[in-house]
Amino acid sequence: MKIVLAEDGVLLREGLVGLLTRFGHRVAAAVGNADELRTAVAAHDPDVVVTDVRMPPGFTDEGLRAAVELRAARPALPVLVLSQYVQRSYAADLLDSGDGSGVGYLLKDRVGQVRQFLDAVVTVAGGGTVVDPEVVRQLLRRRRDPLAALTPREREVLGLVAEGRSNGAIARELVVSEAAVGKHIGNILGKLDLPPAEDTHRRVLAVLAYLRG
Repeated sequence: MKIVLAEDGVLLREGLVGLLTRFGHRVAAAVGNADELRTAVAAHDPDVVVTDVRMPPGFTDEGLRAAVELRAARPALPVLVLSQYVQRSYAADLLDSGDGSGVGYLLKDRVGQVRQFLDAVVTVAGGGTVVDPEVVRQLLRRRRDPLAALTPREREVLGLVAEGRSNGAIARELVVSEAAVGKHIGNILGKLDLPPAEDTHRRVLAVLAYLRG
């Protein structure tokens, strides 16, 4: 894949370039601020953008705002955002951007888990949604009341759904049948008053949208 990378930390940026290159991807541009990110995307038309949230000059949310702007102009542009900490608003803004597909939010700690990070890049580039499990856990902790109607098993399934797991993956994790997982998900969506959705990333967006509300 052709990738545009934005990360202000030189060591991490070079490390990511080396990692992505070693696994067969091409980093068309590796930049250190949001303005350079916008320019690089326009110049290279990447398959996926990987960007830090905080970059110069303010080190607040420059990378995220640039990503949201880019997806407003090109709704199908896949973007994987890396963050040092869980920021609820950052996740919400990213997941609400573009057409709802091809987005990811990972903590930087996940970069050290090479296979997980690389899988996330590929998933987002393919139009999927990847949300860091820690983000999911914090969102769940902040909104307990709406989940009161769920059984312990349904809460467990909800957490796995919100992490972007497929029905098959959830079934393997919980050692149950896919039919049982499908029934749990139907019950969850019904109890949360969320309409059923076929593809995984829309289920994730629906769940997170509810939890943010």
